[in-house]
Amino acid sequence: MKAAGVVGLAAGCVILAASAITVHGQVRGAAERLKTGATLEKPKVAIANDAEASYCTPAFKEVLARVIHACGLVGGDSRRGCQPADVKTLASINDDDFNALFTPLKSRGAVIMFDDGQDKLDDQAKQIIEDRWLDRRGARYFFVVARASKSGGADFNRSLSHKRANSVLFDVSDKFKDKDPDIDKEVGLLWLGSEFAQLGKDYCDWNVSRPGKCSAEAINRSAFISWVDCQL
Repeated sequence: MKAAGVVGLAAGCVILAASAITVHGQVRGAAERLKTGATLEKPKVAIANDAEASYCTPAFKEVLARVIHACGLVGGDSRRGCQPADVKTLASINDDDFNALFTPLKSRGAVIMFDDGQDKLDDQAKQIIEDRWLDRRGARYFFVVARASKSGGADFNRSLSHKRANSVLFDVSDKFKDKDPDIDKEVGLLWLGSEFAQLGKDYCDWNVSRPGKCSAEAINRSAFISWVDCQL
């Protein structure tokens, strides 16, 4: 018991000392600002740039920034991506945020369809992926957001949507890696499983790989792809 008390007392002293140092630093900083007239640096606010696409509103860019930073799409050399838990907790993305982030990309992106329970790309899908990739226009990030329908368990759907996202990445890499060695730093993968709200048939108005077979169910087992033109 004595030993525990000593440890507790020591820990308390360390915390108290750290607090004192922090307070001292804050007071000293405040005094310095009073002398120089400087102010605390405020967090940067997203601003729409006239040179950007019209969808690059401050609200859009705020959600985009959360996804990019939380999902490891900036910095480091590791594979970038987010699974459902990461998107909801780290990026704090909910269903409304998802719609706010991807609905404005309708004219820029496409929807890649898959067979039920499958992750294989058909020839139509491969052609659309190639067309979208080549239509870069100087954009920095190419997003692949894969989904899965409600059929099957959560773990299965999460794994399936991950495979679907990778199918797009592998197709782009196979075709363009020689010309663009930085593909792994440009492609951002999000695999959402079935844990986000299911989408409606209105997304069939997008550029879809199977226009004659589009339905709400087909949309929810797809991958959304698009370059994003916004500057952060």
